[in-house]
This record gives sequence, C-alpha cells and structure tokens, in this order.
Amino acid sequence: MAAEYYNYIDGEWTESDETFETANPAAPSETVATYHEADVDDATAAVEAASAAEDEWANTPAPQRGAILREAATILADRKDEITDLLIAEEGKTQAEAGGEVQRAIDIFYYYAEKTRDMGGSVKSASGPRTNLYTKNEPVGVAALITPWNYPIAIPAWKVAPALATGNTLVLKPAKVAPGVALEIFKALDEAGLPDGVANVVVGPGSTVGNELVVHDDVDAVSFTGSGQVGHMIYDKATDDGKRVQTELGGKNPTVVSDTADVEEAAGIIANGAFGTTGQSCTATSRAVVHTDVYDEFVDAIVAEAESIEIGPGEDSDMGPQVNERELEGTLDYIEVAENEGATLATGGGQPDEFDEGHFVEPTVFTDVDNDYRIAQEEVFGPVLAVIEVEDFEEALETANDVDYGLSSSIVTNDHTEAERFVDEIEAGVAKINDKTTGLELHVPFGGFKQSSSETWREQGDAGIDFYTIEKTVYDSF
Repeated sequence: MAAEYYNYIDGEWTESDETFETANPAAPSETVATYHEADVDDATAAVEAASAAEDEWANTPAPQRGAILREAATILADRKDEITDLLIAEEGKTQAEAGGEVQRAIDIFYYYAEKTRDMGGSVKSASGPRTNLYTKNEPVGVAALITPWNYPIAIPAWKVAPALATGNTLVLKPAKVAPGVALEIFKALDEAGLPDGVANVVVGPGSTVGNELVVHDDVDAVSFTGSGQVGHMIYDKATDDGKRVQTELGGKNPTVVSDTADVEEAAGIIANGAFGTTGQSCTATSRAVVHTDVYDEFVDAIVAEAESIEIGPGEDSDMGPQVNERELEGTLDYIEVAENEGATLATGGGQPDEFDEGHFVEPTVFTDVDNDYRIAQEEVFGPVLAVIEVEDFEEALETANDVDYGLSSSIVTNDHTEAERFVDEIEAGVAKINDKTTGLELHVPFGGFKQSSSETWREQGDAGIDFYTIEKTVYDSF
C-alpha cells in the first residue's frame, strides 16, 4: 500500500482537498506515495506560523537548538534503511547513491548541531579605554526554502539545518517529483521536540505555493536551488522586496584531461562524474576537454567505461532511470540535437531494450564536439558526455571557461604547474584536481560563478551560517 503524506504547518500534519501521487521511475505503473497538495492558503498559513514562532526560537539558547537537531539526526539514522528505500523508489537512485545521500543528510544535521556550541560573535580591541567592542550574530528571521528533486533529502538538509541552528524559522517547499524523504526530515524534527511553527513544509506547485513564499511580506530570506530560468525570476522578485536571497542553479561542468594524465584513471573519474546519479546532478561532468595527444586513447577508454555500466532499477544496478518521462524526453531530445549538429555518437544514445517500462536511457558519449554546439553549452541533466579535443593546455582552459555556467570543474594531470594554473584560472566555484566534478564535502562552501549562482551567498559549512545570520556590532562603555 502506498504511503500517504501531509503538509506540516504549525506543528500539525494537515490535510488538503487535492492530492497527487508519485510513481517509481523504474516502474512508472507503481505508485510510491500519495500527497496532500498545498495551495496558496496553506503557504500563507505556514509563513504566518513561522513568523509567530520567530522570536521564541531566536531566543532559545543555541545549544538547546542544537540538541533538537542532534536528536533529529539520530531519528533519521535509526530510519536510514527505510528512508533509503523510499528515495530509491521515488527518485530512482541506486542503492549506493541513495544510501550515501541519506547519510549525508544525517551528517549535516549532526554537523550543525555541533556548530550551535560556537554561535557567538567576535571580540575586538577598542581604540579608547573602558569600551568593550564585540559582535553578535542574530537570525535573519523567516526563511523560505525551495528545493529540487534530484537530491531530495540532502539539499533540504543543508538548507534546513543551518537555518534552524542559527535561530531562524522556516517554510520548505520541496519539488513535487520526489518529496517524501524531505517530509521524513520534518517527521524527525517533530519527534525531536521542535516547537510548533518553527519549521513548516508545504508540497505544491512552484507557480502558486512557491511564489507565495517568495513574495510574502513576512519572509526575510529566500534560498532556492533549481533551474536558472526559475532562479533568476525568484531572485528578481525577492530582491525587489529587499529580501536576502541565495540561488544555486545549473552547471556545464568540464574535466580537463592533460597529455600527462593516466588515461585509464581519467576515464574512470569522468565516467563516475558523468554517469553517476544518471547525470542528474548540477555538478555532473558534462564535458571532457581532452588533449589531442591522448584523445583517441581516452575515447576508447571512456566508451569502454560507459558500456560496462549495468542499467536497471536502483536496488541492483550501477545506474538507475531518469526521474520521469519529461526528463527522459529532454535527454533524448538533446541526443538528437547533438547528432544533427554534427557530433559523433560513440556509444549509447537510446533506451535499453530489456525493460518493459521505466525511464531508462543508455550512458551516452559524443565525440567530435565543438564547444559552440548546444550539447557543449546547455545543461542536459542526463547521462550524456561531450568529448572535446584541444591542442594544448591554453586551449583547454579557454574551452573549459567558454560557457555561461561556472559551478564545478576538475583536471586530471600529473603536472603540478598545470594543476595550480587550473585552480587559479578556472571560472568555477569548485575546482578539483584528479577527481570527479561531483561529490561535495559538507563543511566547506559550495556555490558557483556566472549563471550557476546568484554569487551572493554560499551554502554549507560556515558559509551556510553566514547566510542565515546578521552581524551586529556592540560598543559597550558601561
């Protein structure tokens, strides 16, 4: 029997007149869960509840807030297996990917629970006598959090946990495609003793529910992760109202393969970055920028890597399905576009024959790609890799930077000078050496350059705390 989920407003799980269902992307005829769909009135009620709880939560000692986060993390850890199964069933990730994502959410809550012990400001030396000069950090207020489906528990966790740790109240709107695991966070918070109204969650359309969260007068900060088109619209609306805004958007992430690289290692790194999570990650490797001296060898190696991947349902495969029919069709459309532009389809490009249903697509590699092709410029959000040949390191850097995005990047090289130059000159918020573009540590800043981010505030680590706090300077001459 499919699970049933409700919206969580002012400490109560609330019903709605309208409901919708989610389906298993590996078996679309299978219903995973039924959701009560929020409307504008629900969004308004959630914001009002958060606003009413704002002062009491802000005045709660930070270690007490941390104790609730810690207990919520423990509850999530106790339920890790069932939450992992839900993530697999609703979003399509493999067992390893889903389990790793759930553990990341648990770790994030533990991390920010401990950070609450160190929430004070700083003490400075005053210029004159009898003056104590120091700073104190205060919460921004009510935060509206809007999250995507591709990391349906990790991204909500890295927004919710620092917001609560710093004394803010909040309303989360997760994507309707796979919201179940985000709601499990709120179940854990409720059981951990979070006061009513401090954290609320409404599941509904972005055009109505999401818009109400962005424009409501009682909302002080907006954090959005999703598409560039929506993100820019949200940024404009929220900043027009004077709200603090943080957006993390798309990517077109390169890995440069130097002529000094171990080609087999490079192919393994890039295959992991390109085809892991079925390419449905904003940090996925979508361009391999390869030195001409190792180009042919690399193409053979990456094709072999792609063809070795076992496709199937997440419980027992190397790569699961795309999340729904729309995403699958989008990927297949880009594959057709790439062929029409003149790129060579080296492997993949279609749907595997062995499945009667499911949104499966083959890991796909294109060669002979010019960097001005759409396949090299636009985010595909599927397991599609464009391989671009370059003559030297200078051209590799120029090609890597010649896109509108700047989220993640990497280089595979045995030349330390090249590695240092890459770090200095790549136009991306994340730069990795001899590593895949995907995979992030939770205690360091994350964000992009150019169209990948609002370039205002970073997420995770201390940067996550910075977004949700305002610093006050105190001159005490008592």
